[in-house]
Amino acid sequence: MKRGFYTILAAQFFSALADNALLIAAIFALRDMAAPQEYEPLLKLFFTVSYVLLAAFVGAFADSMPKGRVMFISNLVKIFGCLIMFFGVHPLAAYAVVGLGAAAYSPAKYGILTELLPHRLLVVANGWIEGLTVTAIIIGTAVGGLLVKPEIAQSLLCFDLPLIDTGIDTIPEMSIAVIGGIYLIAATFNLYIPDTGVDHRILKKNPLYLIHDFNHCLTLLWRDKLGQVSLAVTTLFWGAGATLQFIVLKWAEAALHMDLSRASMLQGIVAVGVAVGAVLAAKMVSMRQSVKVIPLGIAMGLLAIAMTFVSDLWVAVPLLVIIGGLSGFFVVPMNALLQHRGHILMGAGHSIAVQNFNENLSILVMTGLYALLVHLNLSVYAVLTLFGLFVSGTMYFVQKRHEENQRQFDDVSLLDDTIH
Repeated sequence: MKRGFYTILAAQFFSALADNALLIAAIFALRDMAAPQEYEPLLKLFFTVSYVLLAAFVGAFADSMPKGRVMFISNLVKIFGCLIMFFGVHPLAAYAVVGLGAAAYSPAKYGILTELLPHRLLVVANGWIEGLTVTAIIIGTAVGGLLVKPEIAQSLLCFDLPLIDTGIDTIPEMSIAVIGGIYLIAATFNLYIPDTGVDHRILKKNPLYLIHDFNHCLTLLWRDKLGQVSLAVTTLFWGAGATLQFIVLKWAEAALHMDLSRASMLQGIVAVGVAVGAVLAAKMVSMRQSVKVIPLGIAMGLLAIAMTFVSDLWVAVPLLVIIGGLSGFFVVPMNALLQHRGHILMGAGHSIAVQNFNENLSILVMTGLYALLVHLNLSVYAVLTLFGLFVSGTMYFVQKRHEENQRQFDDVSLLDDTIH
């Protein structure tokens, strides 16, 4: 791996860590202001709305300048989101601003991999990125949980700088200030990401052209026989993963009688499994074999249903690790294949923007439906059953679609043609 790749990893680690710590802090802020329960999953909806609304523009933005600079600007936007939450803006609105920065960050983060590395290293690179991102999720949720833990939070609030009044008097203010500092570390690493030497086209300013160009790329990727399968899998994965974050919190409260600080640690347990699965996939699955991992998605959905029968922590932990492991193992090869096909068909930034649009539209729909189910007071066990059936059923449909494609085209030959 080139040296610049490790700088990208460091920047991604701290940015993802702060994203996940901020989610826990924002949930605590909502509970502190006695907001309705359904507002909590709406945090994810507000965070991802920028991915969908600006999908036609962020890809072109990512391709318009060196991607390290794009990542730096994006982290500054995230820092601004923290600032306005600190100064009293509603957590939903402030988290939407952070999501705006994340929407611009993502095409640059993944797009730079195709510029910096040869295609043969993409699965390995994605394994590193996803593994480290999941490590950041683990640590980020743990940091968020610790920051809102009353005894730890009060100790931090008692700390004051000599002769300086920080104005930090509450747990939400303290946690948001710490998380803003983590975003600042990520932005500093962004400054040291190397320019890959790729020529960057001048950004076209006509929004109608950008929308037309994005629609063309969207259609192109969905019509591609390999692109549509990998895009469907990653789309489902991110929608399901975002929803599972909130289901785990509510399930831990109902089944294991945990508060927010302890329940957030279970999110980290799932992430441990994803990290293990991502690393194993990077070592064991080549891009040519990537479509063979689809059945693991069916198994993941069925195991999610098994959570409804668990009320013991020592059973819950290994089950959550296995669920995370299956998801990490099947999504990493699919992600690499999707990046490769997108890079061939339309360029890195545009393809990642198309991917983000679909994945985050899935997050919007699934978290929105979950918020509706919470509003209707549906049992978390019923929600888990519906969730597992949906995931398994959708993955079964994707598998059948791929088998139909295979009868029409030789996908291995297609992949070989693009590689050679």
